[in-house]
This record gives sequence, C-alpha cells and structure tokens, in this order.
Amino acid sequence: MDFEYTPEQIQLRKSVREFAEAEIAPHVMEWDEGQIFPAEVIRKLGQLGYLGSIFPEELGGAGLGYIEYSILIEELSRVDGSVGIILAAHTSLCSNHIFKMGNEEQRRRYIPKLASGEWLGCWSLTEPEAGSDAAGTRTRATREEDGHWTLNGAKTFTTNAQYADVCVAMAVTERTAAQHGISAFVIEKGTPGFRPGKKENKLGLRASATGEVIFENCRLGPAQLLGKLNEGFVDSLKVLDGGRISIAALAIGMAQGAYDAALRYSKLRKQFSRPISEFQEIQHKLVDMAVDLDAARLLNCRAAWMLDRGQRVTRESSMAKLFASEAAVRIANEAVQIHGGYGFIKDYPVEKFYRDVKLCTIGEGTSEIQRLVIARQLLKSG
Repeated sequence: MDFEYTPEQIQLRKSVREFAEAEIAPHVMEWDEGQIFPAEVIRKLGQLGYLGSIFPEELGGAGLGYIEYSILIEELSRVDGSVGIILAAHTSLCSNHIFKMGNEEQRRRYIPKLASGEWLGCWSLTEPEAGSDAAGTRTRATREEDGHWTLNGAKTFTTNAQYADVCVAMAVTERTAAQHGISAFVIEKGTPGFRPGKKENKLGLRASATGEVIFENCRLGPAQLLGKLNEGFVDSLKVLDGGRISIAALAIGMAQGAYDAALRYSKLRKQFSRPISEFQEIQHKLVDMAVDLDAARLLNCRAAWMLDRGQRVTRESSMAKLFASEAAVRIANEAVQIHGGYGFIKDYPVEKFYRDVKLCTIGEGTSEIQRLVIARQLLKSG
C-alpha cells in the first residue's frame, strides 16, 4: 500500500472542518443536554452532497470513495459524534445496503432521495434477544399466497429510528436455515403496520436518536424484498465491512477532538508556575495519545483504500474498528485526566467525548466479536 492524501482529500477535510466548526460546534452542548436531533444540519449536509458521498453521480451521489467518506465522518465527529453516527448509519448501512444488494429499480427509487438528504435512512438488525447472535432473530416475514409479505416483530438500537423515511430491516423467512434463512426488506415511512417505538435515553451521542422499530402485520409488496431471498444476513455481513470503517472513522474523529482539547489545555493550564505541558508525565500521555491516533488512522486508511479498489476487507475493517474504538476510549480517558477536575465538568468538551466514544467499542459488532472475526480470518488464511 502506497498511501498519501491527495490535494482534493486535504481540501475536503478543510471544508468539512470549517462547516463543523461553524454549523455544529455552537450547538453541541444544547443538542446533547436536550437530546435534540440536528435536523437542519443534516439537511445542509445533504445539500452539500455528504449524505451520498460514496454513491455514483448518476444516482445523485458525489462519486467519492471510502477514504473521502472516512475524512467526512472523522471531521464531523471531531466536533460532535452524534452527527457522525447519524451520517454513518444513513450512508454506510441503510443506503449502502440498498445500493449494493438492491436491483436497478430499487437503486433508482431510493438512492437519489437518500443521497440528497430528502430522505433519511435507518438500518435494523439488532433485536432484544439477537445482537451478535443472528439465530436469535424473532422478527418474521411470512409470504402470502399473492406474493406479498407480512412482517411481525421489533428491532432495537436502531440509529435514526424516529426520524427515518426508509428502513432496511432483517427478518426470518426460513426458520430452519439459521443465518441462511434471514432476508432483508426495505420499508418506507407511513407503511401501515410500521412505526418507531421507544427512543432510548443514552449515556452519550445523545443528539442522535436510537430506538425501536416495530412491525405489526406490516404488509409489503414483493418489490420490497432487498437482495436474494434468505441471504439478508449474509449480505448484512458484507455491508458491515464498510460500516466498520465508518465506526473506526467515528472513533478517530472523537479521539482527535479529545486529543486536540487536551493538548490545548495542557499549554494553557499552569501548575507550579509553568504550563503542565512541560511536565514529562503529561508529555508521555500526549505522546501515547498521538501514537494511538496515527496508528488507528493508518489502519482505517488501509481498509478504506482496499475497499475503494474492490478488495474484500473483512479482516482489515475489523482490525481498524477494534483498534480505533479501543484507542479512542484510552485517548478520551487520558484527555479527562489531563484536564483534572475540569475534565469532569460539562464546560469542557472532553467530558462529552468521554461519554460518547464508548459506543464505538459496542456498535456494529463489539470488540469481542471483532476479535472472533479477525481470528477466523487469520486461521482461514494461515
């Protein structure tokens, strides 16, 4: 891999950072405290083409790759991880599942509206009894004699659930087939029998809406089956290869924000008549944080670079997600420590990064699951 950012990618980072500082930064604490969904900012991001970054121009996208997409998620999350995760769930999960697995008619119906931000998407796999264990899926789709489907069940921990116009959801279509008995469906807001349920009250990322979606005798046409029958879970694993790159970018962005705040504070805060940045122990913390950040970003760049070239990245994206998420937790923890008592106060941004970043070790496959995925890949190739 011979990698360096292009001038266009450097300009993209600059543009997104300027947008985030101007449009998001002034509202971060208000949104967090009030659990306010930043609808206006999401609309503006759609107008800028950021919601359709990885989709081709003929479908209304920006025609960019995963390197650019990672830059986008990083820079938004550096200011507010809530905005980053809203985009990640919309783009790399919901929209990308439709783009990769949908037929031409489905792509043309959904991708332009999702790419422009006219519609917001969500992606529902997890259930109360089925997180990493797909065999525990209870949501069921029954095929009727006329070819229509009836969905019954509920999903949980769905990002954007309360605000989504389109939902991609997995349901059991062949109970005896386990992973090869789950199919994906695309459901539009307003479909009878489909509604959002409880919105969760979360530790962090509180401006993003996470909650249930519920199906009660939800009747769907044959055209709403997404991808091949009974292959929805297998397709989901392929979608998650890209999704884990976005979660790594989310973690890196928040870690960068925490590091920047800690570095800035260490130069301003004085103890014993000199800035605490002059003390070796603080310098060592900053060094370890900076090394973790660079290592995480390079791992994620490798995965994104490979995916942009059509290569399978199951191992690489899991490695990036595992390392970046755990490194981000370490970085946020040290950022609070460098701030001392002020790190525990909401007037300083590291308190929020500390709360927000933990989700990255859980969402889209826990750290424990990432280790299982990586181990299987290593043993398969060894």
